[in-house]
Amino acid sequence: MSEKIDLSRETDLRGLSTTDDILIPADPLKRVIGQDEAVELARIAAKQRRHLLLVGPPGTGKSMIAQALALHLPRPTEEVRVVHNPENPERPLVEVRGEAEVLRERESKGSAEGELIQPEAAPANVAERLGYRCRNCGAYSSPSERFCPSCEKAKIDLGPQAGNPFGDILGGLMESMAGAAPFPTGKERVTTTRKRFDKEEVVVFERSGNMIRVLDQKALERKREMEKLNPRKVIVPLDRNPFVLSTGASETELLGDVRHDPFGGHGQLGTPPFERVVPGAIHEAHQGVLFLDEISHLGATQRFILTAMQERRFPIAGRNPQSAGASVRVDGVPADFILVAACNIQDLEQVLSPLRSRISGDGYEVLVETAMEDSKANRALLAQFVAQEIVTDGRIPHANMAAVDAIIKEARQRAKVLDGRDGSLTLRLRELGGLVRSAGDLAVSMSDPIIDEKHVAAAVRRSRPVEEQIKARYGSYMRGLGTDITSAQKEKSPYYFWNEHLRDDQAYH
Repeated sequence: MSEKIDLSRETDLRGLSTTDDILIPADPLKRVIGQDEAVELARIAAKQRRHLLLVGPPGTGKSMIAQALALHLPRPTEEVRVVHNPENPERPLVEVRGEAEVLRERESKGSAEGELIQPEAAPANVAERLGYRCRNCGAYSSPSERFCPSCEKAKIDLGPQAGNPFGDILGGLMESMAGAAPFPTGKERVTTTRKRFDKEEVVVFERSGNMIRVLDQKALERKREMEKLNPRKVIVPLDRNPFVLSTGASETELLGDVRHDPFGGHGQLGTPPFERVVPGAIHEAHQGVLFLDEISHLGATQRFILTAMQERRFPIAGRNPQSAGASVRVDGVPADFILVAACNIQDLEQVLSPLRSRISGDGYEVLVETAMEDSKANRALLAQFVAQEIVTDGRIPHANMAAVDAIIKEARQRAKVLDGRDGSLTLRLRELGGLVRSAGDLAVSMSDPIIDEKHVAAAVRRSRPVEEQIKARYGSYMRGLGTDITSAQKEKSPYYFWNEHLRDDQAYH
């Protein structure tokens, strides 16, 4: 088919041949399946700058909602710096610069430094790391473009640090949305060496719009002299991702720290305190989204999040009492973020009451759905989900409609088994996505060009939880547990007692 079908408008799947015919929405919030209330509140949160607490089991789309919300925010407009305080070096000052001021400063600085060259004139590896050259086809383009205009692939491998847990499919979707700017690709600068007049020297390549600025050792020395006259450090740059994933972060990663310096306050050998200031995730999320999955695991650290939400700023201090940075403190560092927190139902009581009060007082608490009605429109949404998973994976073929029907049937069965809901479709989509990928892997291993219902059927058999496999093999889960002990341990084992010594009709199952 030449034109892809929008399943939000056309719910009849009979006109489709494969998932390749399905239009994947440009708006990432429209890619969230079955969570209508959560999606509506996410749109409000992005527009009105409200907080969200998403509660529900894993795999129901909580992380995806947080990511999509961030992509609906305007680009950051402030850069945060710490500045040397000559009167008290261990109390660096905070400086907040607006976008226009930062851009003017860049232009004035750049005009007096280094040499401007075309990206093609730079070493290929340097151009790739700066985001000008595509690592796949070698074509050159603007570093603001994450995807190569020639081959349409991601120009560089951003990895998990890019804050996108969903793959490239969500990574650059909102670049063309109103109010959102492209997320820069690659590094801001690359330091390397080159031989000149039989001598090796350090050279720095920096991004400068669609050109590259080359700083040789003389230019670097001039730059250092200029910085000495106005000592400062950018801790939250203007060009940054508005989505900060801080799940599982330590207290220092979350709140910031001051690096240790073995030379301490030595004027000649030591590093100035302002240079050692490290921002936390709450500062990097300024004007963006701070996503904290499994927020209950933060324990008492939650109270610091609450303080930052109340004050919209949070100090950075040395948190290691044994460090030479322990006495350094920076007050008034901006931390005006939208908090999207998530947890499971059983962990809800471990979320601090004052924090929940702050979220509900300036935001929303949402219990996400685990199943949706088995309707024509929702079956079409599941077909869209299958297409999204296939495109996101990038290593498996598309599926025909017979395979999609088999996946929908499995979604219906899982809703009945897991949630006790007849006439429904499961929204535990992470597991369902695993089924799609497993079926795709089978198709690839069999050299089949398309995912068919036979691949889905085989994937369903393979996707059984280990607990079910144990029960099928040993007759009961408890009997299976007893197989992991040695013969010497059997007599002392309660599993052996219940399953071997008792009569069959008394055995524990």
